[in-house]
Amino acid sequence: YSPASRIGVLVRAGSRYETMDNLGVTHLLRLAASLTTKGASAFRICRGVEAVGGSLSVLSSRETMAYTVDCLRDHIDTVMEYLINVTTAPEFRPWEVSDLTARVKLDKELAKQSPQIGSVNGTANNCVLHIANKSYILMFSVLLCPFSQMHTFVQNNFTSARMALVGLGVDHAVLKQVGEQFLNIRSGTGTVGSKAVYRGGELRHQSGGGLVHAVVASESASATSAEATAFSILQHVLGAGPRVKRGSNTTSKLSQAISKVTAQPFDASAFSANYTDSGLFGVYTICQANAAKDVIKAAVGQVYDIAQGNLAAADLSRAKNQLTAEYLMSIENSEGLMEAIGSQVLAEGTYYSPEAVTQKINAVSSADVVNVAKKFTSGKKTMASTGHLVNTPFVDEI
Repeated sequence: YSPASRIGVLVRAGSRYETMDNLGVTHLLRLAASLTTKGASAFRICRGVEAVGGSLSVLSSRETMAYTVDCLRDHIDTVMEYLINVTTAPEFRPWEVSDLTARVKLDKELAKQSPQIGSVNGTANNCVLHIANKSYILMFSVLLCPFSQMHTFVQNNFTSARMALVGLGVDHAVLKQVGEQFLNIRSGTGTVGSKAVYRGGELRHQSGGGLVHAVVASESASATSAEATAFSILQHVLGAGPRVKRGSNTTSKLSQAISKVTAQPFDASAFSANYTDSGLFGVYTICQANAAKDVIKAAVGQVYDIAQGNLAAADLSRAKNQLTAEYLMSIENSEGLMEAIGSQVLAEGTYYSPEAVTQKINAVSSADVVNVAKKFTSGKKTMASTGHLVNTPFVDEI
């Protein structure tokens, strides 16, 4: 019975549901969340939420858009009015939307300067390239006619069947009444998302400085598959980053392997990104330019070593403990718990308790981890590198 409540409306309407005609519309929708709706002006929404000490935020990803309000339990009715207005009755007045285009153009220019890696893409709607789990939108066709495209996208994708209403610190009966009364807006399944097609490839960006940043990745598994958990455990076997601030990450298999080939400073970690239909798994290294070849080959070679069955029971147990702790800590705060509930409900129609998730982690065997490592080694590779690349190998040399 928390005195603070958090309520969110999650919509299956991420960037993967954009088309060639409305590239970047989800980015613009996120920026437009505080604009005038059919039931309340932008000024009223701002003052109304602030008057009760609340906050309204919007996050977007490849899969979903999440509209969230935080408030004291006694003011749920007030902030819910604004949340429902923002998600079900946007107006997108042309003169208000036009003020946002300058911000979008700025983001576009910044994105062009970002490191990039060819990823799991569908049609060109996902000109969203991934590196170390960060996304950058590179194209904005929506700027041609923003308010019209925004209206069309909302009408097609903000339907009852694609929404999940999640509440923390709120009575279930109240939440159910709100959902039945206000979110039963439009029927239909909405736009079919682009099918993920992994193509691989290589991108090299020569720049100054003495460091080389490199990513080597391959297609992994969808978030709903049994392999997804095995890939996450493989990530922690290899090393998902220091567990102590400014720590040396000595338990990382990547760090142990690279330390044998260079005495120079470096950083190395594995990453795993899973979506509803596919995913990416790979290793990310930062090192001195003259050691790039040895460091990258040592990092990738460690995955090949595990694929051959060289996985100690102690390393598997440690990785399971780290993944379990990471998951449990992520849902200790309301933001992480809401994201976990909403994403699972939208993807699979149900929510798995922490006990069920930890059991799934513990059920992964050594053979499962070796098999997903083999999937990486046998799969088509994607490589992206930036820095002083004179000694950086090409993807076919790894």
